[in-house]
Amino acid sequence: MNSKKRIILLTWLIYTVGIVFSLFSIFHDLPEVSALPDQLTTPSIRITDRSGELLYEVFPEVGGRNTVLAFEDIPDCLVKATIAIEDQNFYTNPGVDLEGIIRAVWINLQGGETIAGGSTITQQVARNLLLPEEATERTLRRKLRESILAWQISHQYTKDEVIALYLNQMYYGGLAYGIEAASQTYFSKPAADLELAECALLTGLTQAPSYYNPLQNPEAAKQRQEDVLAEMHDQGQITEQEWIAVSEYPLEYNPSPYSILAPHFVQMVKDELDQLAGDSQINLSSSMIVRTTLDNNSQQHAEEIISRNLTYFQKEDGINKNVNNAALVAIDPHTGEVLALVGSAGYFNKEIAGAINMAATPRQPGSAFKPFIYAAALSPAQENPWTVATPILDVITTFIKSDGSTYTPKNYDFLEHGPVSLRYALGSSLNIPAVITLDHVGVENVTRLARSLGISTLEGPNEDNLSLALGGGTMSLLELTNAYTAFANHGLVSAHQLILEIRDPGGEMVYQTPAVAPIQVFNPAVTWLISDILSDDSARRIGFGLNSVLKLDRTAAVKTGTTTNYHDNWTVGYTPDLVVGVWVGNSDYKAMREVTGLSGAAPIWHEFIRTTLNNIPDKDFDRPSNLVQVEVCAISGLLPTDACDKTRTEWFIEGTEPVEEDNVYLQVWLDMDTGLISDQNTPADRRVSTIVLDLPPEAQNWARTQGLPLLADLPSSDSVDGGQESAAIRVISPRQNASYQISADYEVE
Repeated sequence: MNSKKRIILLTWLIYTVGIVFSLFSIFHDLPEVSALPDQLTTPSIRITDRSGELLYEVFPEVGGRNTVLAFEDIPDCLVKATIAIEDQNFYTNPGVDLEGIIRAVWINLQGGETIAGGSTITQQVARNLLLPEEATERTLRRKLRESILAWQISHQYTKDEVIALYLNQMYYGGLAYGIEAASQTYFSKPAADLELAECALLTGLTQAPSYYNPLQNPEAAKQRQEDVLAEMHDQGQITEQEWIAVSEYPLEYNPSPYSILAPHFVQMVKDELDQLAGDSQINLSSSMIVRTTLDNNSQQHAEEIISRNLTYFQKEDGINKNVNNAALVAIDPHTGEVLALVGSAGYFNKEIAGAINMAATPRQPGSAFKPFIYAAALSPAQENPWTVATPILDVITTFIKSDGSTYTPKNYDFLEHGPVSLRYALGSSLNIPAVITLDHVGVENVTRLARSLGISTLEGPNEDNLSLALGGGTMSLLELTNAYTAFANHGLVSAHQLILEIRDPGGEMVYQTPAVAPIQVFNPAVTWLISDILSDDSARRIGFGLNSVLKLDRTAAVKTGTTTNYHDNWTVGYTPDLVVGVWVGNSDYKAMREVTGLSGAAPIWHEFIRTTLNNIPDKDFDRPSNLVQVEVCAISGLLPTDACDKTRTEWFIEGTEPVEEDNVYLQVWLDMDTGLISDQNTPADRRVSTIVLDLPPEAQNWARTQGLPLLADLPSSDSVDGGQESAAIRVISPRQNASYQISADYEVE
């Protein structure tokens, strides 16, 4: 044999051996299809609090979860819907998608990644039941292995048996395995009682159980249901009239009937497990122990406080305040770990729609959003940052929008308070100064800030949306509470965290939530100033009076919020180591009867944070070293002069403290005989000095109602303090058609 033939023969042998080896490596350890019945088990997943206390557990024996239904007991609508959306040729194909296999081989030969999708129902049964360890792989090897098994299954089981296996074992989210468990979980009824609309919705869940979960994302689930119905219509399984009728069928979701602690929190953990499984980070077909961030003692304490306070509202003065629901979130500001989460006053209470998680449902926060606007104004990164002493004019101000319409905010008490410092404007939650501040900072900048804090539901930016200052946007209690952690943690914010770790029954780590560096959103000095204001009881005097329910027996910063017509009220407050947010209202958005953040949410916040931290030493907010105290004139926030009779000591970030003297209090010499301003011809013995205020025109009517002496009301101004010109008005926000704020205004004690 010549050398050329030997080379050809050797090459052929090498290829043959390679093919044989490849086939051996692919198929030598294929499981036996006869072992399929042994795989029909439900995983046991224990969800615990941070100390290991059980919150929720899934067992096959509990509540009929994973009850296997015979094919004849499965509603026909489920079979039709599943075939329509998953494998329309199910009853005619050999159990495999030959076109998909050829495509996968071709892509693999070209060096590409084997794509997922395109599997028949039989292939999905083979993959999920016989190859669970390989289910998340995207390889040609896995594709070929599942195809061989699917072909074998199709020759050993009837089509009806295969579809029954699929419907009894597929994962539908919410830790529900099989259609019976899914029906009980989402509709609290046996699968046999499902209507066509419910069948179509449940069928659509298997593609992405976390995303299409109807209890958490009903709009996405509804859209997926429409996709299933459209396929059924296109394949002639339902008429157009049936399609329209089913699309309009009202779906009524019910909570799980199984025993559960912290149900809304557990449901959120389930969704996160679904997401981790979808990202191939965990395998939900395995037993596991999920240790969460929740402290169940705090959780039960929160639930008891909410129940007690709502009962009080319903009996207060014999008047029904129409307050039926509340939610609470407690977070460790240093880690973002959720320590307590009460989503409603009763998870199983249908009268209040208790299954809806109001801790995660966006609502308008009212004034609880104001601290972020003021924090933006205080940022030293701005060209002309404001200070805590910056005066803001609290008088009726009309803002002109780009379309020519106007916006005129009003204070909660419908009063004007004249020039007030930023400290008192925020502490007393005055509305007009908040809108002026937002106008100064810019809606777009504040919206961008909110997103950096993890608030995802604000619409915009729209520079005309100045109502954002009064809570005109929407956000969830969880996101707002987590945003407040930046104030408690030196300007750093972390994403809220629900899961600490996941282990298998033997204690081996399956998953651990990765440590993610927090984001520095605020300058630490700014957050300390905000905390100093929100913990200053005297700064709340105008809006809330002294010694209100917002005052604790320890250092705590707090802000309330009440929306128009009392639809929602909020209280979010914090210490250096704990942030607590409370929402009070009604799930159906019905208005309460004169219940505010101070009277509704604040008592719950007060009791929870006070008793939770009982026996824990008080702790001050850590003050950065670049803050200095300066005595200022209370009116202007500038350095005091002899004419200024109202001063206070205020904190400033180094570099922002005032260097100019007060220009609002002015000494004026009058002719005691004529009452006019004296001039050079006035004899010295007739000259008498007095102090007047040099206020801008916008503030003068308010000043007159307060009986304050004004420079503008004197008959002449030819001579002021020996001929000195009066103080100039400085425009802070030079925007076209905007209302202007001046620097020479003051706080009235």
